[in-house]
Amino acid sequence: MRIVSYWSAELVDIGKLLLAYTLALPVGWYREQEAHAMGVRTFPLVAAASCGFVLVAVPMGQSDLAAQSRVIQGLVAGIGFIGGGAILKSDASSGVHGTAAAASIWNFGVVGAAVAQNRYLLAILLAGLNLFALRVLMPLKMKLDERKKAGGDCD
Repeated sequence: MRIVSYWSAELVDIGKLLLAYTLALPVGWYREQEAHAMGVRTFPLVAAASCGFVLVAVPMGQSDLAAQSRVIQGLVAGIGFIGGGAILKSDASSGVHGTAAAASIWNFGVVGAAVAQNRYLLAILLAGLNLFALRVLMPLKMKLDERKKAGGDCD
């Protein structure tokens, strides 16, 4: 009986890992199509790993909020470090690049953590908002950038 409940809990965890991975695939796929460095491999791995870290923070059947809090604090710092590596400063004319990738990496860390904590609606909403921001808002950003260039820098 105990073995059955163990494997049942393990299957739930596997399902959570797969859900976190799957939620990140559309953004990874979109970024891959746009020929960005971070894409279909990076985003799903960040989401699944974040989910895994939160899952292992507390032994099965127990609840230790302090342990979960420490793991999530570590995730915020670690994923921030990965995202920081995505941000590149180039010459003065082209400015800073990679901030959307960094924010997306951080976001998918939260998606993975949310799935691990059974916050599925939050995870789905964050993944959808991320895709919306990258796909739908990009033409608006490009239009605003063109307007800035046409008007010149007044700073």
